[in-house]
Amino acid sequence: MLDKFLLQGPEDARFTILLAHGAGAPMDSASMTAAANALASVAFRVARFEFAYMAARRTSEGRKPPPRAETLNPEYEAAIEGLGASSPLIIGGKSMGGRVASMVADDLHGRGKIAGLLCLGYPFHPPGQPQKLRTGHLRGLTTPALICQGTRDEFGTRDEVQGYDLSDRIEILWLEDGDHDLKPRKTISGFSSADHLATMAKAAMAWAERLPV
Repeated sequence: MLDKFLLQGPEDARFTILLAHGAGAPMDSASMTAAANALASVAFRVARFEFAYMAARRTSEGRKPPPRAETLNPEYEAAIEGLGASSPLIIGGKSMGGRVASMVADDLHGRGKIAGLLCLGYPFHPPGQPQKLRTGHLRGLTTPALICQGTRDEFGTRDEVQGYDLSDRIEILWLEDGDHDLKPRKTISGFSSADHLATMAKAAMAWAERLPV
């Protein structure tokens, strides 16, 4: 069993980022680890945690399916309290983890608990079901947010997302030919996964430095 949080990056970092995992992969998956490493490399303090259903998969309880995203809101808020970050806190995560963070963000930002929201591969809709949008709460979002999205992400491509009604507090970093893990096809795009993660991390730091903290 892993500790409650996976921590990396400088302890005296200007910003802390709390990241939750996606629906199907744990906090120490290859994708989450690569993203966390990239963010730590630009001097973020990065903390990763798992929702209870995912942590249970590490035990004899077996593989539990993910619950409805909104039911995880209290767990995310408990993780924030448990972390007790000493520097301005940015919340977010990969796919579903970022979606959950986005649903609790405005209340926390309004109370001065967080500085911003970072989503890596936001699940705008289920794959193959573009009519089932998960954007209702994003129209009126008041928390400063950065969404890092691959242009061919099956949960929301650039062509699709450009037509959505989203809050002007949301900035989107488009990563050419990236999939849901921000991974491009190098022979087509000319970029590697490492290239895109480095771009994501640098953009996240530049965005964070503009936050009113």
